[in-house]
Amino acid sequence: MKKLLFAGVLIGALLNGYAQPKPAGYSGNPLFPGWYADPEGIVFGKNYWIYPTYSAPYEKQVFMDAFSSPDLVNWTKHSRIIDTAAVKWAKRAMWAPSVIEKDGRYFLFFGANDIQNDKEKGGIGVAVADKPEGPFRDYLGKPLVDKFHNGAQPIDQFVYKDVTGQYYLIYGGWRHCNIARLKPDFTGFEPFPDGKTFKEITPEKYVEGPFMFRHNGKYYFMWSEGGWTGPDYSVAYAIADSPLGPFRRIGTILKQDPAIANGAGHHSVIQVPGKDQYYIIYHRRPITETDGNSRETCIEVLQFDEKGLIRPVRITREGVPAQGIVF
Repeated sequence: MKKLLFAGVLIGALLNGYAQPKPAGYSGNPLFPGWYADPEGIVFGKNYWIYPTYSAPYEKQVFMDAFSSPDLVNWTKHSRIIDTAAVKWAKRAMWAPSVIEKDGRYFLFFGANDIQNDKEKGGIGVAVADKPEGPFRDYLGKPLVDKFHNGAQPIDQFVYKDVTGQYYLIYGGWRHCNIARLKPDFTGFEPFPDGKTFKEITPEKYVEGPFMFRHNGKYYFMWSEGGWTGPDYSVAYAIADSPLGPFRRIGTILKQDPAIANGAGHHSVIQVPGKDQYYIIYHRRPITETDGNSRETCIEVLQFDEKGLIRPVRITREGVPAQGIVF
């Protein structure tokens, strides 16, 4: 009986990729062991960084780890860069970090407490550190966004720096997405010229997980669709001439492969500095898993066609070849 049990566990591990040897010089998928979701990838200095959600039941999802790599292949874990002990108002469900550097400091935006209405305490917070690996401490002593605006649950935050130098907070769950102009010190917001603070930019079929980047002068707005615990979780996108849109859905570019994993979504995009070379970082659920929190962080190449449209991404077990950062 013990031999049969061990064989079953081994086969499961082989199928989900942990026990499979990765090709020489490739990252392999998942990028690192453990259940991690909602990964944000970014470059700081000569290292790639990934800040994911620790994927666990909300009562245990009370800290965050980070991972760094010089080449997308070899990753170093930085444990507990922040936890609820450093953010007194956050009690549970810290997730979907977004990190940006400004004036030599690193700001981490996060969701906490999974509030369901304006009477509950929680929402989107900000933490700050002197190094990308933390430790991060609460920046405001309270949430930055603690109310529902335009129907958007205050979660899934992404901070975007435009070419103009303006920093935007793009966020929202419950099928609504808002954009707001951050103050230079990240302590609050500056109204738009029309007096509004939160503008809704929700495209068709939007659910959550917004992300934005600029390519060849165009703004690519991306998001997740479907249910995060289901096989239909996927990533779609739109293109506009402004970070304010309007954004019309173009189509899906990332989805499940029943032979490998399902629930492929909540992503981010990394551009190699100085190169027209992009990667998509995302989470997925191995086909051996049924628990909604069993999510792993993976990477694939992101490419464009001659019209500037994003080519569909094929999810893989091998990941991507090594790529260093050269300035």
